[in-house]
Amino acid sequence: MSRVAIVTGGTRGIGAAISVALKDMGMTVAANYGGNDERAKAFEKETGIKAYKWNVADFDACQKGVAQVAADLGPVDVLVNNAGITRDGMLAKMSHENWQAVIDTNLGSCFNMARAVFAGMRERGFGRIVNISSINGLAGQLGQTNYAASKAGMIGFSKSLAQEGARFGITVNVVAPGYIDTDMVSAVPEAVLEKIIAKIPVG
Repeated sequence: MSRVAIVTGGTRGIGAAISVALKDMGMTVAANYGGNDERAKAFEKETGIKAYKWNVADFDACQKGVAQVAADLGPVDVLVNNAGITRDGMLAKMSHENWQAVIDTNLGSCFNMARAVFAGMRERGFGRIVNISSINGLAGQLGQTNYAASKAGMIGFSKSLAQEGARFGITVNVVAPGYIDTDMVSAVPEAVLEKIIAKIPVG
């Protein structure tokens, strides 16, 4: 029987690529998404991967979403926390709403989703949790105090959870990508991108 994986933010960008890669490895994949119904339907048609809609920033929604995936596909063995948003701006002008939205979606979702799958993984003696952080969680980025904090928080969260899960056969790892050609990066102003690219040794 194939392993069951959930990928949050799994119908677009990096998440879509992860969903397809896991399917190609023989896993049964559930691709979570938060809002773009049209894109999710197109993704399902293109890949044959079932898409599930819920808000990963909502604790109760994550509990219900994971329960639905388990009912449809089987117990969840693999979780990839990929969902993320940006609300960039200098701290002096950043609203509390924009701060909190990024923290809740990027970092809070890691707790919400891990909490929903961890007990089952522990009981079965197997689990794989991969959290998609960012190079900006390590290096920081001008105008991204909220985003960088959320991504740095994911790293600390993962290190701690890895210690909790190890004795139960659960591994927890982080991937911190650089700048990938996705919808999120395409929204960055060209002048800012040029400055970012200038800092990359290979260009």
